[in-house]
Amino acid sequence: RSSVEQTSVKYYVGIDVGSASVRAALVDEFGTVVMHAEQPIQIWEPQPDHYEQSSADIWAACCAVTKEVVCGVDASQIRGIGFDATCSLVVVDKQFQPLAVNSQGQNNRNAIMWMDHRAVSQVDRINATQHRILSYVGGVMSVEMQPPKLLWIKENLQESCWEKAGYFFDLPDFLSWKATGVTARYVNYGGWDDSFWKIIGLEDLVKDKYEKIGNHVLSPGESVGKGLTPEAAKELGLPEGIAVAASLIDAHAGGLGVIGADVRGHNLPCENQPITSRVALICGTSSCHMGISETPIFVPGVWGPYFSAMVPGLWLNEGGQSATGKLIEHVVQGHVAFPELQSKAAASAQSIYTYLNSHLDLIKKSLPVGFLTVDLHVWPDFHGNRSPLTDLTLKGMLGTRHILEAMEAAGHHINTLFLCGGLSKNPLFVQMHADITGKPVVLSKEVESVLVGAAILGACASGDFASIQEAMAKMGKIGRVVRPNHEHKRFYDKKYEVFLKLVEHQREYRSIMKSS
Repeated sequence: RSSVEQTSVKYYVGIDVGSASVRAALVDEFGTVVMHAEQPIQIWEPQPDHYEQSSADIWAACCAVTKEVVCGVDASQIRGIGFDATCSLVVVDKQFQPLAVNSQGQNNRNAIMWMDHRAVSQVDRINATQHRILSYVGGVMSVEMQPPKLLWIKENLQESCWEKAGYFFDLPDFLSWKATGVTARYVNYGGWDDSFWKIIGLEDLVKDKYEKIGNHVLSPGESVGKGLTPEAAKELGLPEGIAVAASLIDAHAGGLGVIGADVRGHNLPCENQPITSRVALICGTSSCHMGISETPIFVPGVWGPYFSAMVPGLWLNEGGQSATGKLIEHVVQGHVAFPELQSKAAASAQSIYTYLNSHLDLIKKSLPVGFLTVDLHVWPDFHGNRSPLTDLTLKGMLGTRHILEAMEAAGHHINTLFLCGGLSKNPLFVQMHADITGKPVVLSKEVESVLVGAAILGACASGDFASIQEAMAKMGKIGRVVRPNHEHKRFYDKKYEVFLKLVEHQREYRSIMKSS
């Protein structure tokens, strides 16, 4: 490109707060990641199942990575900024100072992480109410959601935290507030319902018109306030007033980065079909399966429907697995042969997963790799089952096919999978998803789809695109398509039958033990 054209390129900053690190990307108007930076953030585990973070530590990391990606770029070309983050719970007092979410009184540790499971007894009591609002979370609320955590704070830290709290933020909303000084929230699930908060014992939140948990709601990508405040602009290394978008949960940003891509010319079943024929799969530490629909669909064991939670104007259903990447890592590293694997992978200058995949290729001979498990059936849940069984006590990773079938039985019509996240880099993982579900898998051109999704939010807030849909089609690019091998499908159909039998047996064992 000539230098004249170069100067007219528009850029957007996407900031993604994951569980263990903050990443930022400078993304151009065509969806290309031009610069990328990452910084770790701290996690405290004061006791088993308690995971805490510091909002000050997270914001400092956001500032450091943003400064890095915009360094040397003409500030007038940077048009908007978007945040996404895990759905951790941030607590601040009435002056917006951090409040301890622990009995040690460590105020800097003021965020309960999304994966924290401290509120088990609280979530059991909430689910026992069988309140109608629970139909929006698949019938059963997860221990990882905010109401049980809020109830835990009230019951365990009444004086030190609950009574002093001024605001409870989802982490994505905390970041938009920090950038703009506006306490607007990006979505409230099904609308707040007074009777729900009263029946679960959190009637105090209703008193001040939900001021503490947010009563002003924006759609994803909507512009917040007057853009970056002078203070936030200085900390991020950007000019004040740059458009800041209403934030998203990280998985939803990943969905935004892939699901709206222009698929023309790839001979896919979703071409010329509504976007509702697609499912976005975000595969990292845990996995999320996101389907959208024009009318609300209630799927047992799957979260939602949430209106405008990912794509404005459409309803979102979200299935998921609490541990996928984490689970594979746990199984591999816990194996007796792990030290041998480490040294062999190092000797061949490969990552352990690349080495393992080529080893599998070697031993499978001419058969599909799945045939190596013809007589080995493993129950796949190690960290509770999120969808569609919503059973915290079941352990491992549930099949994507099981989640998709639950969604289809409820009224979704899905024909194509869009995959992103760390595990989408593993060719075996991707091919098996295609083979087991029998549906083509689309991989995005940019592996960092979550960052592209966050940048799409910023692009939308800047006013450069008429809608999120338009920004998604322009900035979400297809890399390659992995098609199912139908010869292998018969074998996987049999494996799936065994899996469903295991599900049935688990339920039987449970009822026998309960009755004893």
